[in-house]
Amino acid sequence: MFLDKEEFKRPAWLMSAGKGQIEVLHKLWEWAKEVLTQEELKYMFLANDEFKRTAWRMAADKGLIEVLHKLRDWAKEVLTQEELKNMFLAKDRLERTAWQMAAEKGQIELLQKMWEWTKVLLTQEELNNMFLAKDKCERTAWHMAAEKGGIEVL
Repeated sequence: MFLDKEEFKRPAWLMSAGKGQIEVLHKLWEWAKEVLTQEELKYMFLANDEFKRTAWRMAADKGLIEVLHKLRDWAKEVLTQEELKNMFLAKDRLERTAWQMAAEKGQIELLQKMWEWTKVLLTQEELNNMFLAKDKCERTAWHMAAEKGGIEVL
């Protein structure tokens, strides 16, 4: 039930994260901890939809900082450091990261929060890779922000 996916391959967890439904996410998390295995709980954070978007990425796309904060806190309960890194750096089917999408959309507060969270988790090399990551069209977060006129982001 918790891991079942609908037509677009999204479990309820992913859908709730993308819509900012914190109370629903909280309830799903509490129930899931009661019935799912450790591996299944991990899957909730690492699973993706048909576009390869995770719950983290869906919340980041909408700038849902409170949801991201909760997801991060809950993920820290079940994911290893390496898995947390994978959650933060996951790419969608167009090879875009949450960092790139936040830059493209000019979400400065979200970028600041993501920076705060990642600088303690990632090595300097991994941070550099996050900043320089390219999507399918070879665009970095810098390109995306410049294209959309995000002067504050630059």
